[in-house]
Amino acid sequence: MSNEKKRALIVVDVQNDFCPGGALAVPGGDEVIAPLNRLIEKFLEQGDPVIKTRDWHPPETKHFADFGGRWPVHCVRDTPGAQFHSAILDDPRIIVISKGLGNDDGYSGFDETNLVFLLRQQGVEELWIGGLATDYCVKNTALDALSEGFKVKAISEAMRAVDLTAGDGDRAIEEMRRAGARVI
Repeated sequence: MSNEKKRALIVVDVQNDFCPGGALAVPGGDEVIAPLNRLIEKFLEQGDPVIKTRDWHPPETKHFADFGGRWPVHCVRDTPGAQFHSAILDDPRIIVISKGLGNDDGYSGFDETNLVFLLRQQGVEELWIGGLATDYCVKNTALDALSEGFKVKAISEAMRAVDLTAGDGDRAIEEMRRAGARVI
């Protein structure tokens, strides 16, 4: 038996609406795909769990500016914008976690989902996290993972930030570091 901690890869919100041309496009959002695909292949090859999170919003939610929130309408469930980007690898072994199902922002993959249960059920101790966007969903997923007792590695080449205010992405990375994540 190996002494290595069981690990899982969390691919955060690599959806059409967060990639170039999408309703809430993250600058360079599609640049996370190649490094994440390499990791997806590696994790699956080694039998480690791979989880994709996705925003899966209802058509009307307080998350959207039209209904009192901050963001333009994006990732409305069952629409092309909510689909995973066509270039991100798919495999029947990948677990999909839907978040943001109601009026909450649902930034974290742990928000009102069964993610922590699934990870504990599989004996996972360490999470590798990348995706979109560094300063919102990646950061919140990493911080919640740390608060749940998981070791976290945030993959710098596989994250991009919204940067509503210049430097938000850098501040998010520093916040993850301060909380205990390793940025690799």
